[in-house]
Amino acid sequence: MLWSLIKIVLFVLLVGLLAYGGMLLMDTEGGAQLAFGGYEITLSPLRAVIALLVLIAVLFVVMKLVGLLVAVVRFLLGDETAISRYFDRNRERKGYDAFADGLMALASGEGRVALSKASRAERYLHRPELTNILKAQAAVMTGDRRTAERAYKALAVDERTRFVGVQGIMKQKLEEGDTDTALKLAEKAFALKPKHVETQDILLRLQAEKGDWTAARSTLAAKLRNGTIPRDVHKRRDAVLALQQAKGVIAEGASIEAREAAIEANRKSPDLIPAAVMAADEYVTEGKQRQAARVLKKAWDAQPHPDLAAAFARIAPEETPEQRLKRFSTLTKIHPENPETKMLLAELYIAAEDFPAARRALGDLAEINPTARSLTILAAVERGEGADDVVVRGWLTRALTAPRGPQWVCDNCQTIHPEWMPICDHCGGFDTLSWRKPIGEEVAMPSGTEMLPMIVGTGAHATEEPLPEAPEEEEPRQGLVDVTPAAEVEKPKVEN
Repeated sequence: MLWSLIKIVLFVLLVGLLAYGGMLLMDTEGGAQLAFGGYEITLSPLRAVIALLVLIAVLFVVMKLVGLLVAVVRFLLGDETAISRYFDRNRERKGYDAFADGLMALASGEGRVALSKASRAERYLHRPELTNILKAQAAVMTGDRRTAERAYKALAVDERTRFVGVQGIMKQKLEEGDTDTALKLAEKAFALKPKHVETQDILLRLQAEKGDWTAARSTLAAKLRNGTIPRDVHKRRDAVLALQQAKGVIAEGASIEAREAAIEANRKSPDLIPAAVMAADEYVTEGKQRQAARVLKKAWDAQPHPDLAAAFARIAPEETPEQRLKRFSTLTKIHPENPETKMLLAELYIAAEDFPAARRALGDLAEINPTARSLTILAAVERGEGADDVVVRGWLTRALTAPRGPQWVCDNCQTIHPEWMPICDHCGGFDTLSWRKPIGEEVAMPSGTEMLPMIVGTGAHATEEPLPEAPEEEEPRQGLVDVTPAAEVEKPKVEN
C-alpha cells in the first residue's frame, strides 16, 4: 500500500515537472531552424524538443524493424530459427537483467527482492539451473523453508546442479535435527564431490556422532589424499578415531582385535593419554609389562596425567608400597617440578607411611597452587604426622572450596568434561579436549569422605571421630589412592 502511494506521488511529480518544463520552453525566445532542399522550417524551443524525442523514438523503432527484417530474410534463406532467436534475445536480455538484479539484492541482504527477481528471471530465461540457485538462496535468507526445499529438490534432479541441491537439503535436515537423513545426504554429496572441504567435515562429524569409526577413518583418509588436512593433524585425529574404534571392539568382546586397535591408536599418537592407557592395559593383559611401562613413560613425558599413573600402577598390582615407590621412580624423575609429579610422589610416600618425605615431595604446592587434591594430600600428611584434628580439618575445609585443577576442557567452547571424549558434548568440536585448567576455574565441592585418600585409615594416628561432610557433587579426579571407609581399610596403600 505504501509503495503504491509512493509511485503515485512520483508519477504526479514527474507530470508536474514535465508541465513546468514545457511552460519554460514556451516562454523561451528563439528556436531551431532547419533548411534542406530549398525548404526552411523554424521550430519553437518546445517543438524542437518534441521533435527530438520523436526522432529518437523513430530511430529506435527503425532499428528494431531492421533487426526483424534481417531475421525474416535469414529465415527465408533457410535459417529456421532466425526469427525465434530474434525474440529470444530480447527475453534473454530481460531475464539476465533480472538475474543480475537478484544477485545484487541477495548480496545486499534483500531476500524478498531477490526472490522476486528470481521468479522474473525464471519466466524469461527458462534456465532452472541458474534461477533455482538464486531462488533457493533467497528463500533461505527470508526463512521460506518450503520454497527453498522445492528449489533444492529441483536442483538435485539436474545432473549439473545435483551437488548443490543435495548439499542444500542436507543443511536443512541438519537444522531440523534429522541427522540420520543428513548423514545419508552427506554421503551422497561426498560421492559427488569428494574434494569439497565443507562436505568432508560435515560427513566426518556425523559419522563420529553415530559412532561409525571405520567410516570416519575412511573419510579422514580421503581428506589427507585430497590435501585438505595436514599430515600431522591427520595422524593425531586418526589416532583418536582408532581409539574409539578400539573401545567399540572392547565393548563387543573381541579381545585380540581390541588389543591391536588400542596399540595402533597409541602408535599413531603416543601423546594421546586415553590411547596410552588403553594400550598399556592391553599389553599387561598380554603379559608385556615392559612394553606397557614404555608406552606410559612416553605419554608421561608428553604430559603427566593421573590416568597414566593409575595405569602404571596396574602393571604390578600386588607390589608393596616400597616396591611401588621404587618402580615409580622412572615416572617421577620425568618433569619433577610438574604439580602432577609432586602429588604422585607425595601419595606414594603416604602409602609407604613416610609422611615427612611426602611433605618434602609436595613442597609448597598447596600454597602456590592450591587444588582440592593437593590440599587433601597435605591434610593426609598432617594426619599421618599426628597433627591435631583442628589442623587436619582446616586443610580439608580449604580443600572443599579449592579449584579442582586441570580437567578435560574443550578448546572451542571451554566446556568442562568429566572424562576425555572425541567430540565435545556442547559444541560438537572434534578432538578439541585438552587437559588443562579451565578459564575462570570452578571450585570443587565433592563429598568430604570421598575426597580424603588414606585419611580415614586405621593407622597409628587414625581417629574414630567422623570427618566433615560437604554437599554431594561430582568427585574430583584423584591419583592412585583408593577411597575406602575406615571400617574396610586395614592399611593405607596405593591401589588401582
